Amino acid sequence: MSKRRTRRKRKGKQGFKKQVLTLLAMLLVALYAWAGGEWPEEIPNPFVGTNKSVDHTITFPSERYPETANHIKAAIKAGHSDVCTIDRNGAEGNRDLSLKGVPVKKGKDRDEWPMAMCAEGGTGADIQYITPKDNRGAGSWVGNQLSTYPDGTRVKFVVK
Repeated sequence: MSKRRTRRKRKGKQGFKKQVLTLLAMLLVALYAWAGGEWPEEIPNPFVGTNKSVDHTITFPSERYPETANHIKAAIKAGHSDVCTIDRNGAEGNRDLSLKGVPVKKGKDRDEWPMAMCAEGGTGADIQYITPKDNRGAGSWVGNQLSTYPDGTRVKFVVK
């Protein structure tokens, strides 16, 4: 085989590789645009069960509610779930279970993570005393964020 023919073959293979890489890059850009210009926090894995999937991800505003944010971060670090499966009907029972045996302190609220409105809440929830302003403001903010989601929706909380 002549040198000319070998060079042409090599260039043809390199050109094909470039075309494949360009196509992959275009697919990634299209995926990015389809996702609304943001990469999801968790990319679903078809080989893993649905117990890890979430329907929505929200970023908790730690600058607005620093005590609550620190509590959520500490509770998650200690092993509590960062996902809340909304269960409004179970909130009252979960609150009773999570706060049982935790005394009231004057001038403080008992903050719970996971929250009472989450199926993950209840017995074993992490409880911390924080100022009422921070706790109630955070509760109002979360309530607003989740107000349009039906029960059973799985929401991942990210605290930065």
